[in-house]
Amino acid sequence: MSDALLPERGFDAGSLPTPEAAVAYVLASWLPAARPVEEVALADAADRVLAREARASALVPPVPRSMMDGYAVHAADLEATPRRLRMAGEVRMGAAPPHALKLGEAMRIPTGGVLPDGSDAVVPQEDTRVAGDGMVDVLERVAAGEFVTQPGEDLAPGDVVLAQGHRLRGVEMGVLATLGWERVPVFARPLVGVLSTGDELVALTNEPQAGQVRDSNRYAIGAVLERLGARVVQLPHVGDDAQVLEHALREGLARCDAVVLTGGSSVGERDVTPRAVEALGAPGILVHGLKVKPGKPTIFAVAGAKLIVGLPGNPTSAVTILLAVARPLIDALVGANAVPPPLSARLAADVRGRSGWTWYVPVTLSRDGVVTRAHPLRLRSSHVALLARADGYVRVAPERGMLDAGEQVDVYPLP
Repeated sequence: MSDALLPERGFDAGSLPTPEAAVAYVLASWLPAARPVEEVALADAADRVLAREARASALVPPVPRSMMDGYAVHAADLEATPRRLRMAGEVRMGAAPPHALKLGEAMRIPTGGVLPDGSDAVVPQEDTRVAGDGMVDVLERVAAGEFVTQPGEDLAPGDVVLAQGHRLRGVEMGVLATLGWERVPVFARPLVGVLSTGDELVALTNEPQAGQVRDSNRYAIGAVLERLGARVVQLPHVGDDAQVLEHALREGLARCDAVVLTGGSSVGERDVTPRAVEALGAPGILVHGLKVKPGKPTIFAVAGAKLIVGLPGNPTSAVTILLAVARPLIDALVGANAVPPPLSARLAADVRGRSGWTWYVPVTLSRDGVVTRAHPLRLRSSHVALLARADGYVRVAPERGMLDAGEQVDVYPLP
């Protein structure tokens, strides 16, 4: 990969790296500092990154359990059906069976109930008929082990349930509770400073004049970073002044583990971000410009051992690049090692990209019976509300240059 492009040269499309190549280069050039580990209550662990793998220490379930409401039986009693068996009591939920089961007997059992000793199968309720006088008719045969969850079928001692670096979802809180984890070791969340640049930006409380816009990117970028596992520090806004920006970046890096800034990352005369970032010291800018739409004027840099991500000033470009391209860098920073899988949807309309370039196109999702459809939105990187209408985005690979209506595509959800 070539050195950073100088402002007066402009972007040479032929030398721009793909997003994947750029991220791989940064990850090969930068080693994030090891994250401290802290313990949090299980109830507070959702969305945190697991600092050590979670292993089962016992069989789950510990005893055979019924998968159905019905009757615990000896399968050998049912070689011919229908067969009348004597009802021998009931297994109550949360309690041990009252006694062992003898041949010729059946015991009423709920879903999740513990099988009595001597039984080896369960007959579903719908395959039985109460005959009276304490008897039950079994209408269908079952094999030994049928409708039974065996000990250790879910988890055995030593099984890895969740890997180190896993970002915990809400549904996994129940898994950790099953393992008896009252407190969870997680990586401490890194501090990431968010800084916006540009003379055109005004505070939220100000009424924008001609040529001005409210300083909105910092709030979208900050919220996304929080969802990805960072603790966000909102740094002061800086105008188009390289020296002032350099000073602000130095202060931000002194306080934070990384800085993400928006604006001024292109190659125009007033795009001061490259000069300010280079002044911070080695190794400096690793990537300047990507062969991607939107988000070509993206910067990845390292000062000392701290990451700097320079995003475009356009709202859609900034959020898209953070999620679609820079996310592996943020994941490395927070200690996460897995990305949620994309959704599958049928494309509702053609998407035209550009051969040789990676395109990210926002889409909305709808359901047509059992089919999920992705509806492309017209891409305008300067439109603030575009991503607010989107449910996710699709990727147009550079070797394709287009996607056809009706084809099945991966949709990457917005957080």
